[in-house]
Amino acid sequence: MPQLGRAHIQALAVALPLLDVARLQAWGRLLASRLPAGGRLLVAGNGGSAAEAQHLTSELVGRFRAERVPMSAIALHADSSSVTAIANDYGAQEVFARQVRAHGRPGDVLLLISTSGASPNVLAAAQAGRELGLTVWALTGPAPNPLAEASDQAVCVDAEQTATVQECHLVVVHLLCAAIDAHLAGPAASNDEQLDGMRRLVVVGDVLLDRDITGTADRLSPEAPVPVIADTQAIDRPGGAGLAAVLAAREPGWRVTLVCGLGQDTAGARVRTLLDQAGVEVVDLAAAGTTPVKTRIRVADRTLLRFDTATTPLRLGPLADIARARLDEAAAVLVCDYGRGIGAHDELRQALTDAARRCPLVWDPHPKGAEPVLGTALAVPNADEARALTGDSGPRELGDDVGRGVRLLAAWPVKQVAVTQGRNGAVLIAGPDSHPLVVPGRPAAGDTCGAGDQLAVTAAVMLGAGRLPSHAVAAAVEAATSYVQAGGPASLYVPQSDGPSAPLELAARVRARGGKVVGAGGCFDLLHAGHLSLLHQARRLGDVLVVCINSDDSVRRLKGHDRPVVGERERAALLEALDCVDGVLVFGEETPEKVLAELRPDIWVKGGDYAGQRITEADLVESWGGEVVVVPYLDGHSTTNRIDQLTQQAGPR
Repeated sequence: MPQLGRAHIQALAVALPLLDVARLQAWGRLLASRLPAGGRLLVAGNGGSAAEAQHLTSELVGRFRAERVPMSAIALHADSSSVTAIANDYGAQEVFARQVRAHGRPGDVLLLISTSGASPNVLAAAQAGRELGLTVWALTGPAPNPLAEASDQAVCVDAEQTATVQECHLVVVHLLCAAIDAHLAGPAASNDEQLDGMRRLVVVGDVLLDRDITGTADRLSPEAPVPVIADTQAIDRPGGAGLAAVLAAREPGWRVTLVCGLGQDTAGARVRTLLDQAGVEVVDLAAAGTTPVKTRIRVADRTLLRFDTATTPLRLGPLADIARARLDEAAAVLVCDYGRGIGAHDELRQALTDAARRCPLVWDPHPKGAEPVLGTALAVPNADEARALTGDSGPRELGDDVGRGVRLLAAWPVKQVAVTQGRNGAVLIAGPDSHPLVVPGRPAAGDTCGAGDQLAVTAAVMLGAGRLPSHAVAAAVEAATSYVQAGGPASLYVPQSDGPSAPLELAARVRARGGKVVGAGGCFDLLHAGHLSLLHQARRLGDVLVVCINSDDSVRRLKGHDRPVVGERERAALLEALDCVDGVLVFGEETPEKVLAELRPDIWVKGGDYAGQRITEADLVESWGGEVVVVPYLDGHSTTNRIDQLTQQAGPR
């Protein structure tokens, strides 16, 4: 007996070092990108292999080591009612294949475990998985065997005894789980990128040159009733997928590659220069043609006229090896189809289909473009595009958008569809019978050009970082709103800041494009309905509202040692969370003259309790041409009164 035990252990010691750990790492990386993005892992096996299948799914639905989101993993043998019913009605060979057809979706992963690699029911499941567009993996005994040949990839254990193979399969289960946890905890990137913590996003799409000519208009032409535009300046930027790539390059932790076609002309050279300056790697597939130029004439943050240049259609050449390499290492892919041909490139579409098996792919469609490729994780048409793509010209109500999203989900080989609704947010549809996820937007005034690109970029990087589609879409709506509030494409050329100067920079951007800056001030301790009334009225007077609040020390000097009730950080956070407030500045003096001199609002707002009085800071505001106004005061609301009432209700201690 001791000799048998030693022989058993020796066989295991020989087989374990031969496991294809590199392939298991690659499998773990793919599952780490695909499962949190809404994909499924289906696992099947017989006997001891069934136990290994269930072991793996339990670790993924639960957890292996690190805490993380639960992942969709189904052991097909574990549904005893389905197994026995299918075997009774269709035969034992169909018990897994029929479940694959029921549960599997394009881009899901099917892992089949068999020590012999010859079981008829797992072979039938492999065939069903390949037919449906699933990624099919095999975990078997010695190669060659029929299951390994029928699968996309296989890890084969080179051992003679079935027991040794099964014990190695248990180790494989744990290695796979460890690889998934490792990739979720760290960047999913190439070897070089892992060293600096960067992931790669590949943006694919049609590129234009966008040109904005801005100026002032204060008179009409004597020749015709048209405005005369003076003091003009022109700003060029990449358009289409080029704008998406520039926006993506601002995302921390991401390297960006743009696969596109650029015309062999001055506009194309200008776009390439701008992309280089933004840090975007460009892979140009164009062999001939010209670059479209879209020009907007804008005054006071309004577009008066847009004209597009006539262009020669691009002729695209073969897919470059560097494009294939970048798609192979991508943690996420975004396709921005502007209907100019690149989305229909045959070689590129095949490479995108392959990429969608490995990482989340987001498709921003166009009514004149190609349909998304097989395995696309998320399609993000806007409401108008959804109407054109479905031929449904009905109302633009929520229920109608949901219906159009359901039709697109049925027509396209995609996992989920998010119909974006501008300032109303977006609605995410995961299936014809599932309840739609509604992500409400918040009001945002500003230039909306590029907001859809920002939404698509954010959705792609969120999915690439392992977030759920619901989280990705919610973050994308918020990012698009913030982009519009910051000035839209104009914000790309102003230094960004998240520190104390950010509201000042926002005010400067709004003022530069002819908008009005509104300011309001106070302690805003114990935020109440009176405060909300003041702030909502103030925001309606201009294009941006910055609230100046007293610091904690300043409030104590004004109100007494027991104030403020709420600290300055929490007061600022509560105000910033309001839709009507665009920024908050904290000042330490008793009056806000110093911060007002920096902000220089066009309108300074006070509540109605100042009516009939000369406000202290009025001379300062009027010195730069600003106005001081009073808005109606909501009677019966005072922080001091509210504190007194609460104190009386609490009684003596």
